[in-house]
Amino acid sequence: MEKKVVTIYDVAEAANVSMATISRVVNGNANVKEETRKRVLEVIDRLNYRPNAVARGLASKKSTTIGVILPDITDLYFASLAKGIDDVASMYKYNIILTSLQESIGDEEQILNNLLSKQVDGLIYMGKQLSKKVKRTLSNSKTPIVLAGSVDRNNETASVNIDFTDAVYNVINTLVQNGHKKIAFVGGSLENPIDGKFRLDGYKKALKKAHINFSSNLVFEAEYSVRAGEAIWDAVKNSGATAAYVTEDLLAAGILNSAMKSGTKVPEDFEVFTSNNTVLCEVTRPKLSSVEEPLYDIGAVAMRLLTKMMNQESIDENTIKLPYSIVKRESTR
Repeated sequence: MEKKVVTIYDVAEAANVSMATISRVVNGNANVKEETRKRVLEVIDRLNYRPNAVARGLASKKSTTIGVILPDITDLYFASLAKGIDDVASMYKYNIILTSLQESIGDEEQILNNLLSKQVDGLIYMGKQLSKKVKRTLSNSKTPIVLAGSVDRNNETASVNIDFTDAVYNVINTLVQNGHKKIAFVGGSLENPIDGKFRLDGYKKALKKAHINFSSNLVFEAEYSVRAGEAIWDAVKNSGATAAYVTEDLLAAGILNSAMKSGTKVPEDFEVFTSNNTVLCEVTRPKLSSVEEPLYDIGAVAMRLLTKMMNQESIDENTIKLPYSIVKRESTR
């Protein structure tokens, strides 16, 4: 039987401290209580923990640089993901080069080549999807990459996210149980596999279970913005829908705004369920019910997975799906 490799997670759990504390002890940081340091060192000795090559590189002052690509640095969804990435990167003392697709000059391939020219040791990508050109560039460079909150339709690239299909399936089931037979699906571009494949599959699956025919007239595409949500409300209402599942919080807030302005009572006359549970869901009136993705954890686990890949450690799963929850607030009954 192959001997189990002891990880920093095992040491942290056994010593009942955070991974950051383990990292500080391993790296000789003085900012640790002596009692805690002794306990951690005892556990390290008992478990025969050996810091990986990346950690050993820290002791020799070797610099490790991670490139992080995200669509929009101001987006609440990606900001939460980035926080998780940054905290784990800080623990390992990695350098981070953060690039926003919205603010950078050039297309994704050019942005990627700019990062690779800076000799980054690994990449975390938070864009909507990887183009064929970008995947080819990454394959040629041999630089490890992990998708955080994004998906690869063919599961060829390591990724950390939730089960989008299952999450939407459960949301639509909830709305069906509330008596709705015409439920709108309002998302971004259906070219994006998260919306156009995984979420839409969950929507169709739930309708099929409820013996409700799928209608393309109830599927809407829009930009991820409050203004786009406000603009699409009339079309959603005129479709005969009495509820909507929306794939992005800004979009849902816009729909909510226009619904209320038109005199439609939410949730009495129309229910709205959204997807990301950013802080926006708490400040709308009524507050938005939402799928809750563990955004911070997705970022942190993506960074940890990338560390394993850079260190050529064994990886059990290339695609990691973290648990989600459903938070019911005032926009649903």
